[in-house]
Amino acid sequence: MQPVAPKILVFAGSTRRSSFNRQLAALAAGFCREEGADVTLLELADYPLPLFAQDLEAEEGTPPAAQGLKELFSLHHGLVIASPEYNSSITPLLKNTIDWLSRRAEGEPRLRAFRGKTATLLSASPGALGGLRGLVHVRAILGNLGVLVMPTQVAISSAHQAFGADGALSDPALASRVHAALTELVETTRKLASKG
Repeated sequence: MQPVAPKILVFAGSTRRSSFNRQLAALAAGFCREEGADVTLLELADYPLPLFAQDLEAEEGTPPAAQGLKELFSLHHGLVIASPEYNSSITPLLKNTIDWLSRRAEGEPRLRAFRGKTATLLSASPGALGGLRGLVHVRAILGNLGVLVMPTQVAISSAHQAFGADGALSDPALASRVHAALTELVETTRKLASKG
């Protein structure tokens, strides 16, 4: 019997063109594929969303981009999020995306886009902590939404020096840490998906 190929959705919490976290997300997608996952690399810029407001939701309904993202999330077993840190916390883009996706449409299961999924958190920052403080908040939010967040996470400091011209990490030991974190995600997600 062939092992289940878990479906993993990978994205960055930034849409900046030269974002270190977009580079990290692309790298993570490759590592997950190496471990046998069926990977989708998502660009949040392709799903522009207004700032969440309940009055807007009541008057205009769920934006099409939010509906599309919710469908995409629901098709995947696990998530990889590479997110920078803004003022020691989560990015506005990522928080707004989560807020829209957590809203329940009529006749829809609660937290459909999140509940029962796994996730691995990564970050990259020019700072000394590598965006670690922001991941604390991302972890708390996802946990409250029913996501099983893997204990292993990687925060890459001095990100402006961490990537080579080919997009790979220059330090083999650091690349190995990222790969190990994603192997943990894929293996755990595969086991859970095979039971489902």
